[in-house]
Amino acid sequence: MGLSRRLFVTGAALSLAGCGAPRGQQAELMRPAMLAASNYRADGIPARFGDTDPHGWDGLTPASLPVHGIDAARYQGEIDWHRARGAGVSFAWLKATEGGDHSDPGFRVNAARARGAGVPVGAYHFYYFCRSPEEQARWYIRNVPKRAGDLPPVLDIEWNHTSPSCRRRPSASEVRAEMRRFLAIVSEHYGTRPVIYTTVDFWRDNGLEQFSGYEFWLRSVAGHPMERYPGAQWSFWQYSGTGVVPGVPGTVDMNAFAGSPGAWEGWLSRRAQRG
Repeated sequence: MGLSRRLFVTGAALSLAGCGAPRGQQAELMRPAMLAASNYRADGIPARFGDTDPHGWDGLTPASLPVHGIDAARYQGEIDWHRARGAGVSFAWLKATEGGDHSDPGFRVNAARARGAGVPVGAYHFYYFCRSPEEQARWYIRNVPKRAGDLPPVLDIEWNHTSPSCRRRPSASEVRAEMRRFLAIVSEHYGTRPVIYTTVDFWRDNGLEQFSGYEFWLRSVAGHPMERYPGAQWSFWQYSGTGVVPGVPGTVDMNAFAGSPGAWEGWLSRRAQRG
């Protein structure tokens, strides 16, 4: 998500950080080339997908879990959701907002098409430490309509080392307090508690093992979450930022649900928005 590495081919290969467009501006969708998953097969990754920079998985691998999905932003351009669903994409979260004044133009395009293809879709907010949580929650609500069947909201909270405009790093107690303020507003509006996405260093630095009452989506591209987040309870695992998925241009973040297909259907019935 925020800092994941992605490959785009626009005549030449470029590596871009997913840190969003300049604030207050609507960036155009990217137009990366479509890659063939068959050219990027990787051990430990489900055979229907690929990875341009795979980890040497052993032990518990992403392929050991049956339910997989993606998260994406404008960097992926326009996704062929029917093809992605046919390849085994069971869910998707799309970047919708960042801070208090940036919205991602890919959200409205791809969210509607995902719904049309029968892929459960939701929206994530990338947290900016130089805006109040109240302002950011209001901005998210303004840009993400409440829709029956959509996935719960996601708070993407991580250190943004590349931000040119915000170097603030609150204390762990301040971080947890800001999270609770943002999450309370969003929970009340959508009638369901958001999922929290975070990274290994942010989890460790801010004592998020103390943060209860919410489901976690954990980034761990160099080991199973049980290795990188000892004792953590999690519902989703982001295992690659360089995945190749049919129907998705360029590369994309790949994720797995922590359960069986039956457990996934049960989770959806409990956690999907009611509208």
